[in-house]
Amino acid sequence: MRLTMLKCKLHSVRVTHSELDYDGSCAIDGKLLDLAGILEFEQIDIYNVTNGERFTTYAIRAEEGSGIISVNGAAAHKARVGDQAIIAIYADMEEAQARLHKPKLVYCDAKNGVRRTSNTIPVQMAA
Repeated sequence: MRLTMLKCKLHSVRVTHSELDYDGSCAIDGKLLDLAGILEFEQIDIYNVTNGERFTTYAIRAEEGSGIISVNGAAAHKARVGDQAIIAIYADMEEAQARLHKPKLVYCDAKNGVRRTSNTIPVQMAA
């Protein structure tokens, strides 16, 4: 059986650009791409925390260290500058591999700098 697992995510990024008249995609600071293990042209899902929009596009490289998260093309209708978002990437794998898999999680600050990295998410506790 093949399972779809979280490969990596960029958590709490801020949209810095929203470019309608640009080839469709999402430009992401090259440093963040490399740290999370996201390949250029890899499919990504964007979850806009600010407005609830969820959409799929692909990653392109932005200048390293720039902090750029630019939502481009038609997707620009779904995100505005300043919106908080999560960028998630999934991978298909066999169940045995999935049981050993640890995602690369990159948590960002308000300027899209790296706050911390992890490969686990704490257990959610009952209130």
